[in-house]
Amino acid sequence: MNYTPSIEFSSVSEIEKLQSEKLVSLLKYTSEKSPFYKKLFRQSNIDVTSIKTIHDLIKIPVTTKNDLQLFNWDFLCIDKKEIAEFTSTSGTLGKPVTIALSANDLERLAYNEAISFTCADGSAKDLYQLMLTLDRQFMAGIAYYEGIRRLGAGLVRVGPGLPAMQWETIQRLNPTVLVGVPSFVVKLIEYGNEIKIDFNSTSVEKIICIGESIRYADFRPNVLAQRIASSWDVQLYSTYASTEMQTAFTECHYSQGGHLHPELLIIELLDDNNDPVKDGEQGEVTITTLGVEAMPLVRYKTGDVAVAHRAVCACGRTTLRLGPVTGRKQQMLKLKGTTVYPPIIFDILNQQPAIQDYVIEALTGELGTDEIKIHLSAGMQDGKDLLPGLEATFQSRLRVTPIIELVNPVKLEKLRGEGRKVQRFIDSRVNL
Repeated sequence: MNYTPSIEFSSVSEIEKLQSEKLVSLLKYTSEKSPFYKKLFRQSNIDVTSIKTIHDLIKIPVTTKNDLQLFNWDFLCIDKKEIAEFTSTSGTLGKPVTIALSANDLERLAYNEAISFTCADGSAKDLYQLMLTLDRQFMAGIAYYEGIRRLGAGLVRVGPGLPAMQWETIQRLNPTVLVGVPSFVVKLIEYGNEIKIDFNSTSVEKIICIGESIRYADFRPNVLAQRIASSWDVQLYSTYASTEMQTAFTECHYSQGGHLHPELLIIELLDDNNDPVKDGEQGEVTITTLGVEAMPLVRYKTGDVAVAHRAVCACGRTTLRLGPVTGRKQQMLKLKGTTVYPPIIFDILNQQPAIQDYVIEALTGELGTDEIKIHLSAGMQDGKDLLPGLEATFQSRLRVTPIIELVNPVKLEKLRGEGRKVQRFIDSRVNL
């Protein structure tokens, strides 16, 4: 199979024609099979046969995370006996939601990752080292695994953490690509320095960065990417995905945003009134899945805020490119009148080598206003020396200073709790 689909290089009109045809099929399917959408279309007086193109999507009400949580199984379009895999969201912004997949959905997922890895210069000649979990109902783990197999490349499942085992595997099996969370790659480098690894003599050529952004909005490498690149001469690729969309946006080697797979997803960037934003403006990423059989979604608002880029990429792909996620709607904070999203705090903290780990906690103050407490782990003396400069940096960058508390690693892990993803942000506010 060709894993660089021609549609990625087609004209905008050809892409829109394909998506519009798939949208018509999707709406017919959901109006007949989905209890949730059948009810929504009826209550909203939506005649799905009147929707002919992707530009008609605006006529349909949006679907929210709250809908998916409250009416989870009403989204199921197949008999439960036909479910091949049960996955779930991480629950970062609320209780986890079950996302069921059919056998065809698993095939679609593998196809998605195969073309995504191809976009990131992958091929059957590569050997991928997976530094992430494949259990705990984690869709991404099984997606990467099946996608690499579909690509025809080799893989080794090491799992998350354990820097010593990661390095032993790199030295023993010579992988060409690592797939992992960039903040963990930084820890891998720190451990490598301790054991005198010559990074640039290893077999690793590329790192697929998942779960955390490695770019600023203008595509410059952020602090995480800079810390990796300063020690290791490898090509970094940023990715963006969610369990609900069952599709990934992956950078090509020009690092100018994640490429849309138009045969798998329609994307809109919407404002607070659910209207499309103008080109170049930030909007909430809103997706309509194409080709999903078990739990398709129509105009689903992800909560992620980003910018779409529509110019033809230097790689030749004409598809929309999605810029880095700059914030999440439910994570927006008002600190002393200043709007703050956690990513800017992450960036400031990642610039401090003395900080070993951290968690940002959003709280409700005595007056009902937002407060931010940063729990950070560092050598106690290093931490005390660090605080004055860190407070000054926050005041300079944000114009406000969060509460900063030094804690030991055990307390930090207890605060973070169990989970398959690294929890950097905890929302403890009341009356959200």
